[in-house]
Amino acid sequence: MKVSIDWLKQYVGFNGTQHELIESLPMLGLEVEESGDQSSPSLDNVVVGEVLSKEPHPEADRLSVCSVQVDENQEPANIVCGASNFNVGDRVPVALPGAKLPGGFKIKKSKLRGVASEGMMCSAVELELGQDGDGLMILSKKPKIGTPIANLFEKEISLELEVTANRGDCLSHIGVAREMAAYYEKELVIPELNFQAPTVQKPSKENLIKSLSVDSENCPFYNLLAIRGVKVGPSPEWLSKRLESVGARSINNIVDITNFVLLETGQPLHAFDANKIEDQSIQVRQANEGEKIITLDGIERILDSDMMVIADSKNALVIAGVMGSVDAEVDETTVDIFLESAWFKPGNIRSTARRLGLHTDSSQRFARDVDPAGIDFGVRRAVDLILEIAGGQCVPEIVSYGKAPRSSRTIEIEHAFVEERCGFNVDADNLVHSWKRLGFTVEGKNPWQVEVPSFRSEVDRPIDLVEEFIRIYGTSDLNNSPLPIPALHRDNDQSYDFCDRAIENLSSQGLQEVCNYSLRSANEIKNWFPSLEHESIQLNNPLTADHTHVRPSLLPGLLDALANNQKNLSQLSQVFETGRVFQPGPRGNVELISVALAMFPQTVSREWKKTEALDFFDIKRIIHRFFHATGINMPKDPWILVQETNPWQNKHASKKGDVHKNKIAISAGTISLTLSKQKNIKGPVLAVEILIDPILLSKKRKAITFQTFSSFPPAIKDLALVTDQKEPAEKVRSALESIANDVASGSFLVDPVVIFDVFSGQGLEEGKKSIACGMRFRSSDRTLGENEVNQAFEKIVEKINQNTPYTLRS
Repeated sequence: MKVSIDWLKQYVGFNGTQHELIESLPMLGLEVEESGDQSSPSLDNVVVGEVLSKEPHPEADRLSVCSVQVDENQEPANIVCGASNFNVGDRVPVALPGAKLPGGFKIKKSKLRGVASEGMMCSAVELELGQDGDGLMILSKKPKIGTPIANLFEKEISLELEVTANRGDCLSHIGVAREMAAYYEKELVIPELNFQAPTVQKPSKENLIKSLSVDSENCPFYNLLAIRGVKVGPSPEWLSKRLESVGARSINNIVDITNFVLLETGQPLHAFDANKIEDQSIQVRQANEGEKIITLDGIERILDSDMMVIADSKNALVIAGVMGSVDAEVDETTVDIFLESAWFKPGNIRSTARRLGLHTDSSQRFARDVDPAGIDFGVRRAVDLILEIAGGQCVPEIVSYGKAPRSSRTIEIEHAFVEERCGFNVDADNLVHSWKRLGFTVEGKNPWQVEVPSFRSEVDRPIDLVEEFIRIYGTSDLNNSPLPIPALHRDNDQSYDFCDRAIENLSSQGLQEVCNYSLRSANEIKNWFPSLEHESIQLNNPLTADHTHVRPSLLPGLLDALANNQKNLSQLSQVFETGRVFQPGPRGNVELISVALAMFPQTVSREWKKTEALDFFDIKRIIHRFFHATGINMPKDPWILVQETNPWQNKHASKKGDVHKNKIAISAGTISLTLSKQKNIKGPVLAVEILIDPILLSKKRKAITFQTFSSFPPAIKDLALVTDQKEPAEKVRSALESIANDVASGSFLVDPVVIFDVFSGQGLEEGKKSIACGMRFRSSDRTLGENEVNQAFEKIVEKINQNTPYTLRS
């Protein structure tokens, strides 16, 4: 936002230098992006001249030949001019030969259509002293002939400020001046208001406004009033200069006043030509789907039902909070006007501006949560200026709907709390004085009751009051006082260590870590998780339309990363992310730790040796290694194929169990092609997501101690078991391992049973398969004999036949 230093001085008695202000504002949280003066950088050889005569050009109808006095001690200059808005006796800026105008244009003696010209009479645009380029710049105060133009126009310094999203109160000159007044301990001078009128819910019969209706939840507060008999014309010089000093263009006095009040107070206003409003009725409603409107920039825009409009009984007149249309524009024919001042929900205005690609001064302020108390102040300030500059008579009533969505609020805070957070002794009087300088009201004494005005919506906790004190008190006066810091004598949080180990392990397995925003869009969540309770993870006040919900999963973000790399022909094809996700649980939202992987089965890189495509078993291997490295026990249930349990999967394998009950859940498989195509991904994507309840990590674990290994050779026995085709191989392996451990208990050890072959086909019944497993027996104190191994093997076979549905393959 651009502010004028001279304009700021109107509200606060600041006598410092520009450099001092530029150094101070960042300490208040207002970063200065750039500074510059608004006058021309070079106006040498441009002086005041008086037109002595004006004759038609003999060879051109649109040109005139003028005699101009530019120096009282020299002969008048002969100048050819194409403008028509001046008369004999007017004093105008004259660029003499040798002058170099802004933009690099050099003035020299020349002939125009055969007539000599010894200079150029200039417009405000040509000198960068204003926006009016339709004719010469008339110097109405008639300064002395020959006076350099640079001496007449003081350099007005402007600053470009970067205002953070939570400081909408600083999107105005009064808002910035309030910060300056608090910092420099100066009085803030607010313009006095003369216009007074009661608010009514329905307009009287004498009012130009016949009706006001609001049918949108996005407009909780709306004010409207009427002014008769205004005279629309050019703005006075002081008003035009104020607007031009911050880069705004002067249009006419009515429009300029609404823009001035916006830049002064931060409250957007809108003026309608009353005679262009059908039935003199105003309706605030949601736009009809596909409704069209031609905005003031001359572009036809198509609206949808999520956007709000201000309309009459026939057409939409304004895209609410963004921009008006040409249908009710105030122009030179306007006599009666309606003046609007309202508060619209920030999220709706932000979304509308973003979707239309139409960002204006009004939408910026509405999106930053404009002060509801400024609605009344802004409209009354505008009425005072309109009656003063454009004349007319205001109907003595304000037609109002609703009420301010918020007001001032009280926060209780203790002296000890402030000192504890600051880390140094704080004088109580200084503390209270700092809050009062910011416009807060302080009552009581330790604890204090601090009343925060409505324009500071972001201050709502005791810690915020501490921050405000430090911001105004500053850090330059802090002494080198000792700051006790306890030594770190405790372990890291278990979830931190877990994520750290997860990152190390997955990186070592060849995957690339990515980081995504923790906020996602509503449409994405509905597409990926249609059965999820979306409202429970929705933000109350999202900053953008694409970041409206906290994420319930890391997978959509991983697909964004893969899509971006695929689009840019990058070799990156395997990514992972660790982070927090939120999912609805039986007792409200539950914060879970998520570890997610996504990868292309086959890379498309051109290599001399082709690599095998990844499949589900490669994913399973990565997961097993991951759990082993992180010290988390895998769920005991076997991997089971499930058809479309999750909407994001075509077919996946998952561990049984609910994360809310078992504290861990694993889902793996192929991403739905519909969803991957929405991300503009070509080809299938394999994905895994592991959800862990932090409670699981907080459980105390047994210390891992070294166990000696046997130095004696193992005895190896293999067997193949026949089972149903649908029986999971892991279930067979687990049953065999349990029986082997039971048989060998107390005699010798059994290493984990491994599967080395799965067969189906010739030699087996239809619907059957053979699973071959290897068993390794060993003892810690001797080499096992053949007889005891065979006896153990026979008992294992016997128990398999008795206790399982499996049969030994012959």
